[in-house]
Amino acid sequence: MAFQPAAVEGGHDPRVHLSEKEEHDAYIPSNMLLPDGTMPNIETYMYFAKIQRDREALSAKNDAEGGNWISRTFKRSQESDHHSVVSAPDPDEKRGAASTEEGGGSLVTPGEYRAASGALRTATWGSVFYLITTDILGPYSTPWAFQQVGYGPGVACFFVFGIMAAYSGFLLWWMFLKLDSDRYPIRSFGDLGQRIYGRWFRHVCNILQSLQLVFNVGLIILGNGQGLSQMAKFKLCFSVCNVVWTLAGMILGQIRTLQKFGSIANLAIWMNIITLILTMASVANSAPNYTAIPFDGPVQTYAIYIQPFQAQLNGIMQIVFSYGGAMIFVEFMAEMRRPMDFWKAMAYSQLFIFVVYMFFGLFVYTYQGQYVVNPANQGISGYALQTATNAISLTAGLIAAALYGNIGVKVIYNNILVEMFGFPELTATRGKYYFSIAIIAYWSVAFAIGSAVPQFSNISSLVAAVCIFQFTYTFPPFMILGYCMQVDATKGDREFDINNPHAHRVDTWKQPSRWIRAFFTKNAYFNVWNFLLALACLSCAILSGYSAIKTIVTAFQTSASTAFGCKSPLDNSG
Repeated sequence: MAFQPAAVEGGHDPRVHLSEKEEHDAYIPSNMLLPDGTMPNIETYMYFAKIQRDREALSAKNDAEGGNWISRTFKRSQESDHHSVVSAPDPDEKRGAASTEEGGGSLVTPGEYRAASGALRTATWGSVFYLITTDILGPYSTPWAFQQVGYGPGVACFFVFGIMAAYSGFLLWWMFLKLDSDRYPIRSFGDLGQRIYGRWFRHVCNILQSLQLVFNVGLIILGNGQGLSQMAKFKLCFSVCNVVWTLAGMILGQIRTLQKFGSIANLAIWMNIITLILTMASVANSAPNYTAIPFDGPVQTYAIYIQPFQAQLNGIMQIVFSYGGAMIFVEFMAEMRRPMDFWKAMAYSQLFIFVVYMFFGLFVYTYQGQYVVNPANQGISGYALQTATNAISLTAGLIAAALYGNIGVKVIYNNILVEMFGFPELTATRGKYYFSIAIIAYWSVAFAIGSAVPQFSNISSLVAAVCIFQFTYTFPPFMILGYCMQVDATKGDREFDINNPHAHRVDTWKQPSRWIRAFFTKNAYFNVWNFLLALACLSCAILSGYSAIKTIVTAFQTSASTAFGCKSPLDNSG
């Protein structure tokens, strides 16, 4: 486990030459190096992060002196997008300030880079709260989770997972504040991981994050396809239903910034709440949807539902799905004007999820028992109300899918297309065109996933085990372990000098002395706790992933639904 990053990654000069045409596209380099061409160490990141947080605190103080709290919380800043103040002088400022070189190309100075980076930070904690709770998969899956395990285990897991999700969210927030700055901005979960463990961990995060997001979009296409097939009374080919939502997502996905999504995310929350209320009203006053679930007999509920262990794990993974927002917490903080306020959005959203989701799950399970459908509103038996809830939830689902797709494309675009293949960044004119094309390709892949495996519950369980569990429960304690060890190890070094950021260290990670300082500190018990927690979560995720795969294989052997078929998974009428 090597904490210290490689001396030079990629060997790129931090000054980027622009052609005369690209000069107007404001191309921004994604990776700024130190003056000697080496990667910054964690002390450098923390130095500039401290400057950044002090500047944001001063801005918050100035804002508090004027305006009302509503406009400050839920609306975009009225300042110019280029509100950023240039931070403390950097040692390479003069070196990057030359305006021309042979060939007439212009240079992007570190100061200009910081200004462009800061201009992207416009979202408030209120808009981020809307974005976190814009979730179409979590609430509608909870009744099925209780159906798989019963009242007791369901409530216990919901409570424990909620507490641990909040803990992980606070860890991510704390590390972001300590390592992010306009000078060295953190744009994704992978960026944060790289600053602690190096490029290998960044690649792991980016791969899992890309998988989760594209599978989430595929799940929403599948769920919306099921809803449309119900609305059409199963007379429209199921694959065509999926195509409809894929095309709609390609259009809505052209929105590029999260701030613009914040406005429609507010609408999506209320649409979800309306659907939840209508679903509860319906299940309390009508019979279950017997067409969707091939069971016989009266409704039955259990305090503890005894069934094969792998089926119970699949049900518990639906609860994990409810707390799956940690995967994009870093992206939200990266676009916030004041990331220090993120804890408010995270705390309120987690409380909202815990109270609303669990109450909804318990209510629907009480009235429908073994006949619960996933997603829950599609278990309504009356066609009129079923159609109404489908129409509302499908729209909200499309908004959520567009949000997932937006971030998913950004992760792939910035970390693969820009870094590896030299594509222009999203702020450039040509980058905007490539983004539009990438959205179309992304939704096409999501369509293939949703249509190839038409098993909503089993696929969502697999995604929760392989991807969501890592970002919400495994990675945060593993990352804070590495961060604390590095910080503790620096306590034996000489005084840090930003003009010579590598000279203060007295030893390296190849020497036992640095490991001893990292381990045997006042944080030793905290480090052991996080190590054991990460190990336990990883073990649970592996077991749950295996169970989900076994269930998918079994379902294909026994179910009438087939890949890319015309028969809806909800049509069990024969």
